[in-house]
Amino acid sequence: MIELVRTNDAVIISFVESLMRDAGIACFVADQNMSVLEGSIGLLPKRVMVDAEKAEAARRILKDAGIENEIRGK
Repeated sequence: MIELVRTNDAVIISFVESLMRDAGIACFVADQNMSVLEGSIGLLPKRVMVDAEKAEAARRILKDAGIENEIRGK
């Protein structure tokens, strides 16, 4: 799996998950439980991971949705 997005914005994470689900692209949100360590103040970013084979399609979906600035490793 590769990192598609890294952010501490819960709305972006949810939006990306929804876009991937609608496109049939499996994704995994890493570091979700790090809030336990930080005290739930949102300092540590979460990462949306996708299969390497689906990365280009996932990037294209984010570009089409207008959030290409969130893409890691363009």
